[in-house]
Amino acid sequence: MNILPGNLRFGAGQPVKRLEDQRLLTGKGQFIDDKPEDGALWLYLLRSPHAHAKIVSIDTGAATAMPGVTAVYTGADLVKDDIGIIPTLSIFKRPDGKPMTVPPRRLLAHEIVRYAGEAVAAVVASSRADAQSAAEAIVVEYDVQPAVVDPVEAVKPGAPLVWPEAPDNIVGAMAYGDAAKVDEAFAKAAHTVELDLVSQRLVPSAMEPRSTIAEIDKTGRLLLHVQSQTPASTRDVLAEAVLKRPKDSIRVLVGDIGGGFGQKTNLYPEDGIVAYAATKLNRKIRWRGDRTDEFVGGTHGRDLTSTASFALDDKGKVLAYRVSSIGCTGAYSSGAANIIPLVLGPFVQTGVYDLPLVHFEVKSVMTHTAPVGAYRGAGRPEAVFIVERLFDAAARKIGMDPRAIRKANYIKPAQLPYTNAAGQVYDSGAFAHMLDRAVKLADWDGFAARKKAAKKKGLLYGRGLTSYIEWTGGRAHTEKVSLHATSEGRVILHSGTMAMGQGLQTTYTQMISDTLGIAMDKIDVVQGDTDLATGFGSVGSRSLFVGGTAVAVSSNDLIQKAREKAANVLETSIEDIEYQGGMLTVVGTDRRISLFDIAEKESGAKLSVDSEGEVDGPSWPNGTHICEVEIDPETGVSKVVRYTTVDDVGVAVNPMLVTGQIHGGVAQGIGQALYEAVSYDADGQLLTASYQDYCIPRADDVPPIVVTLDDSAPCRTNPLGAKGCGESGAIGGPPCVTNGVMDALAELGITQLNTPLTPQKIWQAIRDAKVG
Repeated sequence: MNILPGNLRFGAGQPVKRLEDQRLLTGKGQFIDDKPEDGALWLYLLRSPHAHAKIVSIDTGAATAMPGVTAVYTGADLVKDDIGIIPTLSIFKRPDGKPMTVPPRRLLAHEIVRYAGEAVAAVVASSRADAQSAAEAIVVEYDVQPAVVDPVEAVKPGAPLVWPEAPDNIVGAMAYGDAAKVDEAFAKAAHTVELDLVSQRLVPSAMEPRSTIAEIDKTGRLLLHVQSQTPASTRDVLAEAVLKRPKDSIRVLVGDIGGGFGQKTNLYPEDGIVAYAATKLNRKIRWRGDRTDEFVGGTHGRDLTSTASFALDDKGKVLAYRVSSIGCTGAYSSGAANIIPLVLGPFVQTGVYDLPLVHFEVKSVMTHTAPVGAYRGAGRPEAVFIVERLFDAAARKIGMDPRAIRKANYIKPAQLPYTNAAGQVYDSGAFAHMLDRAVKLADWDGFAARKKAAKKKGLLYGRGLTSYIEWTGGRAHTEKVSLHATSEGRVILHSGTMAMGQGLQTTYTQMISDTLGIAMDKIDVVQGDTDLATGFGSVGSRSLFVGGTAVAVSSNDLIQKAREKAANVLETSIEDIEYQGGMLTVVGTDRRISLFDIAEKESGAKLSVDSEGEVDGPSWPNGTHICEVEIDPETGVSKVVRYTTVDDVGVAVNPMLVTGQIHGGVAQGIGQALYEAVSYDADGQLLTASYQDYCIPRADDVPPIVVTLDDSAPCRTNPLGAKGCGESGAIGGPPCVTNGVMDALAELGITQLNTPLTPQKIWQAIRDAKVG
């Protein structure tokens, strides 16, 4: 971890309004579709209508002859040109001990398709309409094969195979803990509770669908304009794995991104085929996905099916915790597809609780469906959902207050740093304190009166409680930045992290301004250019606590370098040079020089430093969420009417931005709990391919969310004391809302329903309960 001077400030606690908003809200954003046509050709993809089929033949003759068409490509063309596949991390073992094996992810399907929506041909034409018309003229003969879409069914004997080299459709498996000791604890326990739980498949719903432009510049380099949270790795995969050319022959440029949520961390086949066409034709090529392209061709999130159980003593202390899970990867393994269920989920599966005796068994399984990838929280929402649903079920079975059972199991402050059952070390936290604050702020004692009032209206009324923890930072604990002071009086930051709505321009500017004493309107933050910065990028809520550490280091490095230069110019020792507000002064005199005058004397008229920020490990944001839910038993409609959070994000550089991040995450959590679900039919056809069939929450479905930030347990793994915050709401939200709905239904004897808790599902459960 970097050690920084104690006198440096980092703008902590200042709710500076977002600098990005004026530009973005007045139509001046630089999104891919804002780029001028400039004679570009358009690319359109023909997608398979079948979930599993052999490609017998593809006739492109009619399409090639149509007006405006420049080229038509098939998977066979790409194989002929030695175009590579999109890789995944092959680091796991199958249950039989053999290395994991997955089908090759090609830019265009070759010989076989494995999910409905997989691209089988690409048309390049003078307009998007011409390209689409020509694609529809392509004739593909398919030999349709049986498909499997349910991961639980996929592992059963005789199930259709996604990839013959995995005869049971299992990609990889992991186990944690001691099965024998857990079995022994269950045999002796005073109480046991078990739930079958599903975190259903979701579609990430960013405002901006994916788009790509590729062109060859005057020097022969390939320029790829793409939406990517990780520009450097996008460049590297495209160069080394797909096009098989040097990395420095490609420049990836990312402008504004209209939402990422983890979905935009991979190189997609569409990006690769656009780049291929640009190199093949030496023309600018562009592709813009429509919303259905996102539903059928983008990655989905979640899709974890679990059976989980607690063994408890008569005082509510958990003696053992057992979970068996199947995580679906879809037909192909995206970069993180197997890591999400096999590693990231188990990392937080014990939550904020002292549960050392566990046995977790997890399998990642292929089906004939769209690939599953990172989506806000990536594994952690699924895992926290399991433990929090179990605690509520256990409290109800034993007859304990849901607060009391959690307090009986919380990790105590004296146990920190705490190593959980998956070997992860929590460096800081005050979990009982967070609950106590949330209980007061949520007016816990007033709940009974509100429930009584709702009952008079004929409504069911329930309360949900969740304590969550989140692992942030990925495995990349360093980030590089460059900081420049120019002779024009500006300070410019180049960072490899990537803004996608979280307010990084504001936060970084705030930190630099506070440290250097330079006005914020004199500071420029430049991201999304692999020629200028090649850091790890923005995933796993790492941007501030890792990327921000690098910004803090660079500010200090620039001051130090400026002091050295000033000492030379002013002919004194560096110890006599004091920096303040952009001026370097000889202590006790009026001899001084400005930072920007020093820059003018440097090569290129700028003073520059290249810096690296390093943290000691992940951060562990956590908190308590409490909500109240009313249900109309006549219609089954649920509505979240109150929502209170106390969140520990360590030191919040900009509390307003953190609060906004939590609001957004909770809104997505409400969507997961009540509305959203991807649905395939038995043949693998996506039934929810648009917002006509896939429901996301609207503004009037989200109540006022009262967020309180608690900084009583700052992070100890980075010099800022900051913890990640971008995914917290999406982790605490789903179990909190689900627990609220189930609490409301408990009086009818309904103990378990799987999300989404739609009106139809709740209505039917109420009818069945009354009949029973």
